[in-house]
Amino acid sequence: MGTALRLLHTAAAAVLVALDTIVMGSYGVIVGFIPPRGDWTVRGSRLWARIILWVALVRLRVEGGNRVPRDGPVVFMANHESWLDIPVLLASIPVQVRFLAKKSLFGIPFLGWAMTAMGFIPVDRQNRREAVKSFEEAAQRIRTGRSVLLFPEETRTRDENLLPFQRGGFLIAIKAGIPIVPVGLDGPRRCLARSSYLLRPGRVTVRFGEPIPTAGLGVTAKDSLMAQVHDAMETLRGGNPLARPLA
Repeated sequence: MGTALRLLHTAAAAVLVALDTIVMGSYGVIVGFIPPRGDWTVRGSRLWARIILWVALVRLRVEGGNRVPRDGPVVFMANHESWLDIPVLLASIPVQVRFLAKKSLFGIPFLGWAMTAMGFIPVDRQNRREAVKSFEEAAQRIRTGRSVLLFPEETRTRDENLLPFQRGGFLIAIKAGIPIVPVGLDGPRRCLARSSYLLRPGRVTVRFGEPIPTAGLGVTAKDSLMAQVHDAMETLRGGNPLARPLA
């Protein structure tokens, strides 16, 4: 697809995504308070996500979904390389889940309102104290039986390499004693890179890894746990597990 066609496709997709967000965001706010609170909104968000992928001409493939535990909460950790990551994950994760998301997203009309209704957790990366509160809130969600998802890199990579992992999510998993499910995203950056606003049709593959147990681990095991999740994520996304960045 040439640049002119990509520009036309991106413009048309932007209009359709805006309409999708207004309609499904309104639905999400309306049903957000139906018990269990947020669950119906999350179900609606999956349709919102699939519509986005459809208009973006992104084909989705999910591998290893049977590895995701259904009998208790987990912490999902995925690599982060594109704005498409969130709709890709919403369309792929087979259980109820709450995301830790950039605080600025919550200020977007309809989208932010729906994220609040879903019980997504805002993270202010510029304020470390507020970020700690966000992780404490995530731990509380886990205690109520809800899985959470976060990006341990915290921001989108500019190239094909994983960024250094931040420790907050690993401390949550260790303190809660619940498994970490590594997730590898292969393809979002090719469809919409951080350095570009033009969509490119293509395939995105989501691979779920084997749950990594944390029960019985102490805080001192954090570094080895981070290394284990890093290597699993590199393998799942099709990268090189030996190319581990320094934290």
